Amino acid sequence: MTHRASPEDGGRRYIIQQGRRHNLPFSDAVLAGSTLYLAGRIGFDPKTGKPAENVEDEARFVLAGIQGVLASAGMDMNDLVYVQIFCPDMSLFERFNAIYVTFFQGELPARAFLGSGPLLYGARFEVQGIAVRRRAAPRGAGRKPRR
Repeated sequence: MTHRASPEDGGRRYIIQQGRRHNLPFSDAVLAGSTLYLAGRIGFDPKTGKPAENVEDEARFVLAGIQGVLASAGMDMNDLVYVQIFCPDMSLFERFNAIYVTFFQGELPARAFLGSGPLLYGARFEVQGIAVRRRAAPRGAGRKPRR
């Protein structure tokens, strides 16, 4: 679901994902010009509405959620230019990274992996980011897949 603001609001587009289980007082993202500001997301299991029990599943769910918000703005993971990950357990750094890199092709965005206090709902990860819409690539140009 997208809400368009008035021209007096700078033409911003407020994005709220359909099917959002938690009624929280913020948008999932705000598109201002070609820049998308993504609110922090937690890796909720779509079946339970709670953070996944498995670390890798939670990482996949949170990144898939980011993908969904980007898609609502006509973007993808490769439009991300900056990502912040909050995590109360820094020992999960490598496990998160193993999943994280599978969501990208080509170059990775700038990023911070930050130790935090406890996260809402007992989550292990909260991810937020900034994306900038890329100009259409010339025909035949493409990014090399990440290995």
